Amino acid sequence: MKGLFYGLRGKEISLILIVLTCTTILIWAWDRTPLLATFLPPKNRLLQLPQDILSGGPPTRSTPIDSEIHVNKEIATFPENETVNHQEGRPFNIAAPTDPESLQAPAQKKEIPPGVAEKEAKQEQTFEAEKSSTAENPTILTESEGYNNLTSGEKKLEQEQSAGIVSPADFANISSSARGKACNYAKGKWVVEDRRPWYSGSTCKQWLSSMWACQLMQRNDFAYEKLRWQPKDCELEEFEASKFFRRMQDKTLAFVGDSLGRQQFQSLMCMITGGEERPDVIDVGQEFGLVKPRGAIRPNGWAYRFPSTNTTILYYWSACLCDLEPLDIKNRATEYAMHLDRPPAFLRQYLHKIDVLVLNTGHHWNRGKLKANRWVMHVGGVPNKNRKIAEIGGAKNFTIHSIVSWVNSQLLSHPQLKAFYRSISPRHFVNGDWNTGGSCDNTTPMSIGKEVLQDESSDHSTGSAVKGTGVKLLDITSLSQVRDEGHISRYSITASRGVQDCLHWCLPGVPDTWNEILSAQI
Repeated sequence: MKGLFYGLRGKEISLILIVLTCTTILIWAWDRTPLLATFLPPKNRLLQLPQDILSGGPPTRSTPIDSEIHVNKEIATFPENETVNHQEGRPFNIAAPTDPESLQAPAQKKEIPPGVAEKEAKQEQTFEAEKSSTAENPTILTESEGYNNLTSGEKKLEQEQSAGIVSPADFANISSSARGKACNYAKGKWVVEDRRPWYSGSTCKQWLSSMWACQLMQRNDFAYEKLRWQPKDCELEEFEASKFFRRMQDKTLAFVGDSLGRQQFQSLMCMITGGEERPDVIDVGQEFGLVKPRGAIRPNGWAYRFPSTNTTILYYWSACLCDLEPLDIKNRATEYAMHLDRPPAFLRQYLHKIDVLVLNTGHHWNRGKLKANRWVMHVGGVPNKNRKIAEIGGAKNFTIHSIVSWVNSQLLSHPQLKAFYRSISPRHFVNGDWNTGGSCDNTTPMSIGKEVLQDESSDHSTGSAVKGTGVKLLDITSLSQVRDEGHISRYSITASRGVQDCLHWCLPGVPDTWNEILSAQI
């Protein structure tokens, strides 16, 4: 070392010391001075890879620094927007998207089509206007929130409809539901459609009683089969047997009611089989106690199972929807206690096996029927003493409210159950009743009307009974009221001469529409 320094002159040593000193000062100043750090490239630029490369996609151009700053500014506004988003009752998110991928800054600014950009700009202006007016009128925010939420939801539905994921009918129903308005299937009009009916009344012999198959009678005008019900503010999805079976996979649908309920049951059996013979369908009536008693003309009902989907469809006859109990089981001519406040024993015993329940009653509530059937009104286990209930109208109303209340009380313990109460099917007797020369000779569809515009059900008793309960109203009264030409009329093969059937319907016919609406609501 000494030799090294001895070989250097004094000036050279001084120069080396100066260089070392300056270098030390420069390094120290570099770390201490922020301004000098700007001359270095940012560390994150060296470490960050474009998203397309990370995802395995084709490489794209590097994003300019100014666009990254713009993105960062937008992200910086999220907390402010979140404050707005947490206002009471706010159902939609204006701030950052919740999708993890969309939370990352994109490597390249995406191009927005002109139409979409226009739409989004308009929505943004609308929101800003609504936000600024909130202070003056707080209710405006609540109303506009639903609109904005619907807009984004309907966009997605429109895309799914365009892609074929959602059918037009389903889109209309979902869209109506998204607006907070359940589809009122009872409001609308009848239109002609040549594709009807869903089955042939002359071939559906396995399920359809001959007394209701007008194709097998002397009637030769069948224009009533070519009508379709079209709700006013929404679409009624087209009935498809395959769709019905998918919805009813491993489930049981039960109709419980009078002969009109039996017509609806037979209509559905023809609809889901296309009226074709089905030897694979199993009679499972015994599982539900539906066997023909000794001396009876027919059992109290029928139950059939479709093995491919394990779907069971059944009907149980209960004309009054209340419990009937013989007062003297040893006497064949005994009277029956008509327990108005007690559900039929069948429902108490088998409700746990039912997934969809459709109830109805109505036309057996008259003095003649009660007397012929030897039914005596009971309430609370004893003969009724209440004069208001003793009146036929009062008794029917009391019973309807009673059965609906009982079913509603069972919904919590039977979470699988969807319960419907079908409103009354109208009669069309003119110039008398069934036994006094009443008739319904009209054969022209929609001659007394084709449109229903009222919002409330014409069956006020049923409408008030289901209100506020978990039992849904299957409202078919008004839409059936304008179809007087669809009855069996004078072509009945079982009635006496001069007696017309203006109560039951030709099948195929109006009850098929009841089942279309039911299927849409299941």
